[in-house]
Amino acid sequence: MRIAESIPALKSARAGFTGSVGFVPTMGALHAGHLSLVAASKAENDHTIVSIFVNPAQFGPNEDLSAYPRDLPGDLALLRKAGVDLVFTPDEAMIYPTGFQTYVTVEQVSHGLEGARRPGHFRGVATVVTKLFNLVRPRIAYFGQKDAQQVAVIRRMTYDLDSPVEIAVCPTIREPDGLALSSRNAYLTPEQRQAASVLKHSLDAAAQAYDKGERDPDRLRAVVQTALEAEPLAAVDYVSLADARTLQELHQPTEAPALLSIVAQIGRPRLLDNCLLPPAFNTRQGLAVLGTPR
Repeated sequence: MRIAESIPALKSARAGFTGSVGFVPTMGALHAGHLSLVAASKAENDHTIVSIFVNPAQFGPNEDLSAYPRDLPGDLALLRKAGVDLVFTPDEAMIYPTGFQTYVTVEQVSHGLEGARRPGHFRGVATVVTKLFNLVRPRIAYFGQKDAQQVAVIRRMTYDLDSPVEIAVCPTIREPDGLALSSRNAYLTPEQRQAASVLKHSLDAAAQAYDKGERDPDRLRAVVQTALEAEPLAAVDYVSLADARTLQELHQPTEAPALLSIVAQIGRPRLLDNCLLPPAFNTRQGLAVLGTPR
């Protein structure tokens, strides 16, 4: 495994690759969810490149940039064992050099949900992903379902800008009790960690109601809200049921694919989770609907 610490080193190493390249952009603090994306890339491409960069442009002034977990030696060991070909580890000055003033903004799909609560977040995401795509030049880039709105933003961006990169979305990887893997789970105390399983349980309750015929968006949101509120350590931020393609909130019953998203604060971290309805869409093939331009 090669490690490129600079843009020239990345370009030099990338020039030596023949055949298809898969790409997994990360902010480090890797876990089994990231490694599932690496495995998907390795299965479908001749080479796999991973980036590790904690992107300051997607953090707000009151967010945890300085405290974001970092373990570069541990991350590199995991990626070496996973068989990654190249890891790009730039610093902030390489990605945002002095005088940097160009940003990518995706409208509409970035406005609600996390975009409404974290102004500028998706501008930072879209900008850094555009730069990384230009540098790595992958055939396919891999993202996880847990960050569903991010997927929708990036898919819209690549479509609108005629980017040649295919966006692949892989199912969320979970702990045995259902908690979605996240780097921020490290902030949970043992008691909070036990309480955090309520997120998946609330999604499951809505999926069961859907399977029994419930289609009213308000009633499905209420099922989730009730389940979350039963956990005293969970402070509910929002429950959303939106069109899976546009992320526009649903107000009428529909049989079209819908994204059920929840955020709850448990202790220090805000925890995100989601699922698609109908539940059968929560597969690699079904997730292709997320953010698909109409």
